[in-house]
Amino acid sequence: MQKKLSSSTELESTPPVVQFKVLVIGETCVDRYVYGECSRISPEAPIPVMEYIETKETEGMAWNVRNNLLSFGCDVYIMTNELKPIKTRYVDKRSNQQLMRLDENDEVADFGWELPVDDYPSSYTKANYHANPLGQPFDALVISDYDKGYLSEEKIFELVEWFDGPVFIDSKKTKLPKKDCFIKINNTEHKKLKGRYKNLIVTHGSRGAIYKDIHYMGFKVPTFDVSGAGDTFLAALTYHYLNTLSMEEAIPYANKAASIAVEHPGTYILTKEDVNEIQNLCN
Repeated sequence: MQKKLSSSTELESTPPVVQFKVLVIGETCVDRYVYGECSRISPEAPIPVMEYIETKETEGMAWNVRNNLLSFGCDVYIMTNELKPIKTRYVDKRSNQQLMRLDENDEVADFGWELPVDDYPSSYTKANYHANPLGQPFDALVISDYDKGYLSEEKIFELVEWFDGPVFIDSKKTKLPKKDCFIKINNTEHKKLKGRYKNLIVTHGSRGAIYKDIHYMGFKVPTFDVSGAGDTFLAALTYHYLNTLSMEEAIPYANKAASIAVEHPGTYILTKEDVNEIQNLCN
């Protein structure tokens, strides 16, 4: 199932001016964090006993990309799964040590090709919508694929062929389109990727990213939680590339955005202050 979401007013961090329209397609999960305090070991087994403090939830994966694009002032439409996998992390709040992760509903329904015409922006008419469903109203297409079953390999290839404009892909799959699109993967995923790709951005955590054999240095910061940092990187990369049409400028911008995300617990959404900090650093 696909959903249209346009909300430059939903997040307090969103700047008032919408600059680009971005279509995000991919899988969304619920990131649930159960915080407690561990001060003793169970007498029944050599495991810590956690005393419950609080539970926090946010939507992650493709939805985290969407939220961070909103923070950059983009007008974002998302097509994602209705039944969401739940990732429950049990965390000792004092040390921020993750003790266990429990995954539920890990596989999602396949992506459907029939888009919700009546739920689309008013700028579309049914006639031009059917003629060009992924065309001019969007400045970029972002595919956020965690390989949970929503997007097949074939459908990713079709989407890339279908969309006339910049395409940004973050995928766990080992075979991806080689058309002129930007593929962002981490260094572990890179080792599994089959074939050679022209526009490959390989992230290396705090060490930054490599693009076309050039190493763009990262930012060394106190790391609190890396959950969702790759999504933040992808959102910032997309936004700044649209702003500058330069991947060489977009990567340092995205590195800085990701470094801010890892300094915070849980799945973090950039604030207006964060965006201003990134802008000032990269100007």
